[in-house]
Formats: sequence, C-alpha cells, structure tokens
Amino acid sequence: MPSKKPVSEEIDTTLHEEDKVHLKPFLGMRPGIYLAGIYSVLIVLILYFALLYPGISKPGSVLVVDSEPFGAAIRVDGVYMAAAPCSVFVPRGIHRVEAVLPGFEPYRVELEIKSRAFASLFAPLKLPFRAELKPLDPAAAFVNEAADFAAWTFAGEPTASYQIPLSLSEGAYRLGPSASNGAVFDAMDKTLRASARFAVTRASLRDLARAKFLLDNQGLSPSPLSLVSSAQDILAFLGANPGSAAWLADTLQDNASSEIAESSWYMGEVDYASTLGNPGGAATSNGPAVLGLNFKEISGGEFVQPGAFPHKAKVENFYLAETEITAPVWDLFLNENPKWRQENTAELMKQGLVNSDYLKVAEFQDLNRNPPAAGIPGISWHAARAFCQWLTAKLPPAYSKWEARLPTEAEWEYAAGAGIGMQGAYWEWCEDSYAPLDFFPDPASISNNLSPEKSVKGGAWISPSGSVATETRGSLPPYSCSAFVSFRPALGAKP
Repeated sequence: MPSKKPVSEEIDTTLHEEDKVHLKPFLGMRPGIYLAGIYSVLIVLILYFALLYPGISKPGSVLVVDSEPFGAAIRVDGVYMAAAPCSVFVPRGIHRVEAVLPGFEPYRVELEIKSRAFASLFAPLKLPFRAELKPLDPAAAFVNEAADFAAWTFAGEPTASYQIPLSLSEGAYRLGPSASNGAVFDAMDKTLRASARFAVTRASLRDLARAKFLLDNQGLSPSPLSLVSSAQDILAFLGANPGSAAWLADTLQDNASSEIAESSWYMGEVDYASTLGNPGGAATSNGPAVLGLNFKEISGGEFVQPGAFPHKAKVENFYLAETEITAPVWDLFLNENPKWRQENTAELMKQGLVNSDYLKVAEFQDLNRNPPAAGIPGISWHAARAFCQWLTAKLPPAYSKWEARLPTEAEWEYAAGAGIGMQGAYWEWCEDSYAPLDFFPDPASISNNLSPEKSVKGGAWISPSGSVATETRGSLPPYSCSAFVSFRPALGAKP
C-alpha cells in the first residue's frame, strides 16, 4: 500500500503574483492617497454623529430633579415626566416645570433650558433643580395617606411578586416636619390611631409602626430616646384596648404569634372576654309610621358586640324600621327623585354612585329557596343614603329634631338583640364605614374617611341556614349594587 504524502507536500501555500489584489488609480490618485481620504471621511462622520449630531438634532439639557419631601410628581409644560428624585431630558427653550404632591402647595417655575452641541450624547449638559414644597393642610394630607393605607389593606398580604406602597409611613415622613405644631401633631396622631383599625396584614402592621416612629420624631430617623418613648406609647395603646393580644397573635408570623398566644397577656384577654355579659335586652316601643314604614323606638344602652374581638359598645336612643324598604315607598322616592330611576344607571355610574347591577334582581332561583316577594334589592349605599335624606323631609313635625339615616353596625346588632327581626331577606347597608378591627377606638370617627367600603349585616335569602350570625360582618364599596343587598332606614337625633 503506497504511503501518504505529507500535507505540506500536497498543498502549495506559496503566494504567486497572479494571486495578489492590485487597486487601480481613481481619478488619477494612487490607492494609498484615496484610501486615506476615505478613511478620513469615515472618521469625520463617526465623530460628527457621535459628538455633534445629537446636540444639533436634539438640543436641550438633562434636568436633575430633587424634591423635599421626596416623591413629588414632576411635570414639564403640564406633562408628567417622573417622580423625584429623577433625571429628565428637557428640550432647549423656556419651559414651565412643576413639582406636585397631594397635600402640598405646587412648586412652579419657568426655566430657560440651554444646550451643548459638543459631546452631548456622552456628557449632556445637566441642570440641578430642587423643589421644596410647603404643606397646605398637613393634617388633611395625612388623612389622604391613611385612606390609601386602609384601601391597600383590603388587598390582603403582599407576596414576592405583589408589593404595596408604604403610604402611611411615607406620609409621616413627608408631613412629619409640620408635626412640630402641637395642633397638627394631635390631629395626625388621631389619624394614626384610627389607621390601626385596618392593620390586618403583617405589611400594614410594619407600615403602621414605622409611621408611629417617624411621626413622633417629626419625620426624621428616630433617636434611641424617641424610640423608647414611641414604644411606651404603643404598649399603652395595646394595654388600653382588650383584643390587642388576639389581634397580634392573628396577624404576626407563626413564631411570634405562638409566643403571644401562650402569654399571660393573651390569656388575660380571653378571661376578660368570658366575663363580658349583656346588661339585658333593650326596651322597645312603637314609633312613628312614615309613608307606610313602621318604626320601633329602641332605648339606648350598653351591650357586648361579640365576634373575634368581643368588646362593649354603647348606643343612644334611636328608631328603626321594622322591615326593609318596601316597593311602594321606594316608588314614591323615585317619583320625586327621577335621577335614581334604573334607566339612569349609566349616568349614575359616571358619578360613581352605582354599578351596572343597580336595581337588578337575582337571575336564578335555588331549588329550595326563592327570592322574597317584598323588598327592593340592588341598591347601592349612595342610593340608600339619598333615600334617607329624602325621608328626613317627610318626618312628622314632632320629629323635627330627628333625621333618617342608615343604622350603625352597633345599632343593627343592638336591635337584633331587642327582638326585631333583622335576618333572612337581604344583607343590609349600615351607616358606618367598615373597619376590620372595630374594637380599636375611632377618634372623631376618622375611620369613616379612611375605609373604601361600607358595612353590611344580616345575610340574605341565598345564605345557607345558620351560616350568618348576628355578629357576622361584611363589607362592600358604597357604589356596589347586589341582588342580595337592600337596607332599612333608622331615625337618629340630629347632631
């Protein structure tokens, strides 16, 4: 078998003359000259488009924005750009720059924006801009932050993929400096205490605690001394409100929850709840009959609201309709207030007063239960309140110091204990806003301005038997309409 030749003998790697590429002259110029020219032009073009063209085609400057407090919305000529701190590009010329933050006076200024042509792509001209906003009404602004905090608590515990803003503590940081005024601090502190009624998640509990420390230190990072003072206030607040131990045991993580549940503090609250007893049923008597609605007079008193956090509640004398609203009196209301007719649902929805289920009845029937023949379902809280305002004008002269309204949760439960039939037909709207932790105090009824939902009580005809107790609580947005929700009016003394 013949042997193979080495590779070097098989392939000729010699560069022959006929293999060379020879550039020809162009316009009488040798290749070395015109190639140098081409390369020079390319370099000039690259430098032009990299260093000059950006500044010529898009003249302007980068506005480096900061605000105090942070987080202000930055607008240029009325167009939202970003939230401070931020950097935004602004074209050359005179522009109106605004920094806006709820509860603060807007900061507005006209700026002449210049530009730099050379190297603006790599080193743009930067102009510093700092906006110091002054609060208009710090206490009112803090209520808005607390309302945002309360609304987020209805979304449940956040997860790794779903986070919520620290609205309450950020509000305490931004508005804290105004708390150096004693009256402002007192108002903000009441709002903070009312916010505790919504802290049903670990995230909201952290936000609440952070807001407390910041508010007590006027928006600054707390010192060791202020931390101790704030902690003492928190402990005093918890100690003054039976139910706090059960709340924390239900809210905190497992290890902390177990320690609280095994503590003497928790067991003491359990013993306290077991000693609570109702002082007896409320006295009732016949009240006025107004447009076919018969009212019962219910004497005021103190009673125990049961549930997860039993606590005592007190109600004043009031009147309550014996039944839910009836079709004849609702028709009278519609005749005098055609705005609330069902055919106007679209307009009412635009005003945020109802939803698309306004005055609709259930479209199905259970095999064993049918919708009640009487009653008007599908009424929003706003519609129920409008009815009550109308009914106030229809009261007899002897009741001129009284007004029609919805019953509070406490009044509803108190009336149920007095023997008035309160369950079975529809869930019923209540006057007060829903707060999950209603055993906490509500200074000046602030939580009514915080909660995004209103309370409903009683259960409906569709509810399985025994599934809804007198103390069972529910809530819905005030514009919500359901085929299983109606209302009954109450009469209370005018404030």
